[in-house]
Parts: sequence; C-alpha cells; structure tokens
Amino acid sequence: MFTLGGELVARALAAQGVNTIYTLCGGHVMPVYDGCLNNNIQIIDFRHEQAAAHAADAHARLTHNIGVALVTAGPGVTDAVTGVANAYQARSPMILLGGAAPLKTKGMGALQEMPQVEMFQTFTKASFTITETERIPAELARAFEIALSGRPGPVFVELPFDVLFNAVEPPDIPPRVTIQPLEPEAGAVAAMFDLLRAARKPLIIAGTQVYWDNASAALRELSEQTGIPVFTNGAGRGTLPMNHPNCFKSARGKALREADVVVLLGTPLDFRLKYGREDWNPNAKLIQIENDPAELNHNRVADVAITADARLVLEALAEGLQGLRWDDWLREMQAIEQKKNAELEKWKALDDVPINHFRFGAAINDFIDEDTIIIGDGGDIVSASAKVIDVTLPGQWLDPGPLGCLGVGAPFAIAAKHLYSEKKVLVISGDGSFGLNGFEFDTAVRFNLPIVAIVGNDSGWGQIRTPQIQMVGEERAIATSLAPTRYDKIVEAMGGYGEHVDNPDDLLPALERAFNSGKPACIDVTIDPHGMAKTGASTPYIV
Repeated sequence: MFTLGGELVARALAAQGVNTIYTLCGGHVMPVYDGCLNNNIQIIDFRHEQAAAHAADAHARLTHNIGVALVTAGPGVTDAVTGVANAYQARSPMILLGGAAPLKTKGMGALQEMPQVEMFQTFTKASFTITETERIPAELARAFEIALSGRPGPVFVELPFDVLFNAVEPPDIPPRVTIQPLEPEAGAVAAMFDLLRAARKPLIIAGTQVYWDNASAALRELSEQTGIPVFTNGAGRGTLPMNHPNCFKSARGKALREADVVVLLGTPLDFRLKYGREDWNPNAKLIQIENDPAELNHNRVADVAITADARLVLEALAEGLQGLRWDDWLREMQAIEQKKNAELEKWKALDDVPINHFRFGAAINDFIDEDTIIIGDGGDIVSASAKVIDVTLPGQWLDPGPLGCLGVGAPFAIAAKHLYSEKKVLVISGDGSFGLNGFEFDTAVRFNLPIVAIVGNDSGWGQIRTPQIQMVGEERAIATSLAPTRYDKIVEAMGGYGEHVDNPDDLLPALERAFNSGKPACIDVTIDPHGMAKTGASTPYIV
C-alpha cells in the first residue's frame, strides 16, 4: 500500500517518542498534519511561527528529547528564525520542519520560494533538504541524531511540497535514536585529581550540560562529600537546589577572584562569566568539561580540557576525592552569601508603591513550590526576580538562554503546561516582552492550558531605559517608553482571567486567585520604573 510523504514524517516522529508538534498552518505542509492524526501526535497551532519554534525549544528542554516545530515555506520559515537561533545558543535539540516549493519547479519562482537551507547553516547543527520521499524516515533519524549528540542543538529540515505529497512503498522506520554517554579519558581525570588535591579554594560552575546529562544527583553527592562551593548557570539552575547550603548565587564575583581551581561543567566562557578573564583570579587553574570540543579553550586556555558526559566526570571526581574537604573555603563563601542576602532581604521587604522589582520577586518566591515551573521572559523584572527565587529542581526554571531573546514566555509556558498538566506554570514577564508573543494567550485559551503570566509593568523597556537615562539624560531618552497598557484586560478579552495589582500586599492573593481561576491568566502589576536604580541593582546593558 502506497504511503504519502507526510505520513512517513509522522511515523518517524512517533518512533522517536514525539507526541506533539507545534505549528502554524500552511498549504505546503498539510500532509504532515494528516499523518500526525494517524499516529496520535497532537498538533498545537500558534498565532506566529516564532512562538511555535519557541514552544518546540521548551518541549525539547523539558523532555530531554527533540521538540518539533512545523511551518510553511517562505515567511513561515523566516518567522521561525529567531526561535531556532535561540535554541542554538541555549543548546536545545529542536527540529524545525519547513515546507518548500516543489523540487520540479525549483529556481523558477514558485510561491514563497527562497533559499531556506542556506539561511540556517550558520546557527544550526545541520540544515538540509529531503529530496526523495523514500528517504524521509532515514533522513529524519539522521536529524534526530545530530540534534541530540554532543552539544544538543537545532536542525532545520526542508520538506518540498512534492516530496510530502508523493506516495511510495513505505520504507522501514528506524528505531528511536539514543545517545550513549561519553566516558572521560583516564589521563584527563588523573590531571583533574592532581589540580584539585592541591587546591585550597576550588569551585564548581554547573551549566546547561549538567541538566542535559542528568547529573544533578552526582553534582549534589560531590558537593556534599567535599564541601566544594557550587554556582549554577543557564539550565544548570536547580541541578543543585538554590536553598542548599553549598549552592550560591550572590557571591560568584568574589569566588572567581579568589578561587585557585575552577571546574567549569558545560558552561561557555561568555559574557556571563566575563569571558574567563575579567574579575577572575589570574592564577586560577581551569578544568573545563564540555560535550562540544569546539567550546574547549574558547576565550581562556584550560589547564585540563575534557569532552565527556558531565555525570560520569562528577562520579569520577567523587570517587577520586574521597576524604578531601574544603570546609574553611565553604564557610567563607557562606559568610559572603549571607552578607549579600541580608541586603536582598531589605529590598524584598520594600513597601514602595509603585511596587519594587525585588518585592515582586519575593512574592513569587513565597508562592511557588516544587510543582511550579517558572519561565523568565524579560529584562530587569526577571533579573531581580532571579536573585530572590529559589529554584530547587532541574528543569524548574526556563529562560531564553544566552541569546537574550524576549518573547519566550507564553510559548514556553504552553509547551510546559501541555507536557505537565499537573504542574503550575508561571511566566515572569516584562511589559515589553509580553508584547512580543502575548497573543499566544489565544492559543492557551483554545487548548485549555491554564498558564499564568505575572507582568511587571513599568511602561517601558526598563533594562535599556535606565542606562540610557544615565548616559544621555531623561530628556533625550527615546524609543524606550511604552503605554501603561492593562495586559490583564487583553487576556480577559481572549477568554482568560485578568487582574491588576498596585499594592505589594496584594501580589500573593492575586497569584492564588489567578491559578484558582482554572483559566489562562494575566496579573498586570504596576512596578516602579526607577525601582532597580533605587536599590543600586540596575542591570547594565551588555554590548
């Protein structure tokens, strides 16, 4: 019996364990929808392709499997570019399936024809066209393996119109792609032991790879066994609970200036770590563990550089460092952290009206529990909230990642709530970021996914406006002001629940009412546009 190419796409996805695709409809890709219905793959359709791509990114992160977005040719593909670029920087193995003009008319000027494959080649792990219907399952399996292996990342697969509509004798569907963990090389492990046994002030920075390699338990065991202070970064947040006495947030600058050995686990030496140069002890030894050899020795030459699975490295360290403890150094870090936290406590207790950013974040921290997934989508409001929110589980906190892309809030939340219906899903949003994909609350209403967004509304792009005023003065501050829009009313108009908050004491009750509503909800909170500057915690714009 002959089978359409769209059906083969769906069968290959189902074999990989994909239960959902995120999409915006288009004629070029219609056969894939029919195949999904035949293979019990749910279709969640969005109002913008960028949002569909963001949702696929979140799906990948939350399932440790690929996430799939399906978009039509031309503008459908170009609209998804930002979501793919964000997934690339965040090390997320999403697959973008893009429709394309028929192969038989390629180069003749068909509707929505453009050079799509070439466009993606610099910010995906692979970008290619499937040219034969019979090759669809094998080529998709190749895409899955590329996306999941080594450093995870996105793959773009172009599916021409005639390849999807063609009917062929169905080929075999390859089995699910699984990636075996890469063992650390014995000589490099021995070199790590030598550096750490001689160290007085070692520290661990646990990044995204710790999350992807399911290394949370190994990280906790090593830190508790040795007393090595731990800082988390990116998707590493929550791999050691932030309320654990060995996990630190506020003391990282001091730690890097004093540490004599830094163990960097799956964290690039980018702007977040001052490129491994500024504010680091110049004599510190660097141990770098990566799943991507290209990331090793980037910006700073490591004393020991290993391409390996983070869990296996941590387990080897725990075995080789038995009997060693760094309690004096740990207590020094705890004292610095406590001093910094005492300052934060003052900011968290501010009763200012309009509401201060830190009081806003403190209310959220009081509300959340281990059954809450938190999504950060904004500038100053997320920066402040992240300083006071205690993430305690891997995957509990999602943010764009190092690309700094705004607009992930509603799409990430929709994927999270779809995957984990029993959990509360909360978006911490700025008013600027809400405007980018806030219309996806229409999608949440249509699919009965009761996500909640709490919007810090300062009527502007605060993270840019504050340094702009500092540089040129308030009278010359342009392009950073927004209207005091009531975003709660917008969500109400779509069929959701909305509430506005002006008083800090009303934050916690408003969160409870929003989740109890059982609807997609938005809490619009008036915050102080000068709130970060008043605390001295303004986030500088990084160039």
